[in-house]
Amino acid sequence: MIHDVLNNFVLVNVFMGWLVAQVLKTVIHLIIHKRFSAERLVGAGGMPSSHSASVTALATAAGIQYGFDSFAFAISTVLAIIVMHDARGVRREAGEHAKILNQLSKLLHSHGSQPSPQVILKEFVGHTSYQVFVGALIGIAVALVMHQFG
Repeated sequence: MIHDVLNNFVLVNVFMGWLVAQVLKTVIHLIIHKRFSAERLVGAGGMPSSHSASVTALATAAGIQYGFDSFAFAISTVLAIIVMHDARGVRREAGEHAKILNQLSKLLHSHGSQPSPQVILKEFVGHTSYQVFVGALIGIAVALVMHQFG
């Protein structure tokens, strides 16, 4: 069974799309902030979108494996559109809300008000349209490269 999973062209592409995007995200963070952050290797948000890379690698690999007129390609493409829309829209807005709530909590705390144990909300959860687009390009490229050399 493990052999079958490891040789599943579509599944391996999803993992590779995610891995390439996460490594690039970590390197970009290192260059910009001049410090290594292990959290970037697995964390959400940032450049490029690993969600987009994963789902476009899925759709592209499904198209290559089963045909671009197949149910597998159709369903994975719909999934990719939903995931990328969510990453750019809802999750990005959630991150913006978290920033404002964190600032408000900090302000209240600095003025002597003692809110219940201060919880820092995660702000880095969504993506800009550009981050989603670059992630999508990475996913497509990964699937094409894996097909060519795999």
